Amino acid sequence: SILAIGIYAGSGGLKHFDPALFWYAIGSLAGAFAVGYRFTFWSSRPPTWMYFKRACQLLMRRGPAFEKRSAVSNSLPELELAKATGRNYVGQSMIRRRSWFRWIMHLCLSGGCTLAFAVTFPLVFGWVHFETPIENAGIYNVAILGEQVDSFHVGSIKAGLIFNALNIAGIVVMIGLAMVSFRRLTDAGERAVQTFYEDILPLILIAAVTLTGLALTVSYKFMGGQGHGSLVWVHMVTVIVLILYIPFGKLFHMFQRTVSLCVSMYKKAGKDEVQATCRITNEEYASRRHVEDLKIVLDQLDFDYRLQGADGETVHYQDISPKGRRRLVAFNQGRTLGR
Repeated sequence: SILAIGIYAGSGGLKHFDPALFWYAIGSLAGAFAVGYRFTFWSSRPPTWMYFKRACQLLMRRGPAFEKRSAVSNSLPELELAKATGRNYVGQSMIRRRSWFRWIMHLCLSGGCTLAFAVTFPLVFGWVHFETPIENAGIYNVAILGEQVDSFHVGSIKAGLIFNALNIAGIVVMIGLAMVSFRRLTDAGERAVQTFYEDILPLILIAAVTLTGLALTVSYKFMGGQGHGSLVWVHMVTVIVLILYIPFGKLFHMFQRTVSLCVSMYKKAGKDEVQATCRITNEEYASRRHVEDLKIVLDQLDFDYRLQGADGETVHYQDISPKGRRRLVAFNQGRTLGR
């Protein structure tokens, strides 16, 4: 409903909405509903919801106060969020550390698809449109949400880049698809664990959308429009199928990655907070907030890690650091062996 209202309001009461893109808009509305539905259920899981809640508290400075080591803290949640977005969403640094080939491959796929979405959706929703002034047919005025923001000559380099943005995105995506296909054909480890629905189908759908989109350009630029009418419908079907696949397949990880941003903020804030001390080693090992949140999540998942100490005191296993747990294992093994 929010997207439907946004389409109506952003297009000036459908004044700038292109009826030829009606089915694209319907597919987008259905996809948005499916994404929102699944994201709601996924984010309501105890571990995920805890990260989202703490991230919101850090950003809004509300909720339970985070105990600081000192009155002065250099932690800026907004800055950490921006850094995490750059590293994880734009730079894909976690993949670069694994392999340069995979990094370039993912950059082509994510960058090309992001550019295509950024161009397509505003045009489909009527948020962006082009107007030609009566006094000069060689000029295009760019309007966003009904307000003119730019203008350019039809024969300028800017016009060429804008009008071919989808073609550029398509070429970049095809490079990524070629790289991922090569990797899946030559990497024995990938072939052993890949499945059709999760790994092959999304590549087929992305390739279908990209190829049919590029075919439209080839048709009207080099073939005099031959087959263009049929290609329009084929391309539309592939786009709608891809949009509807996103919430129920591997591509949903685009939205799941939002929790990684929350984790980055959470970890950064934890370094400035009061730390928990291990019951065995008496050493700091994590923020007190992290340990207490973990206890809450474990209780919500019906995992009881409370232990009864020799003195009758109840001890939670999370109050013991990994180093302390290894020491307990070694101690008990030695005691079992009579040492």
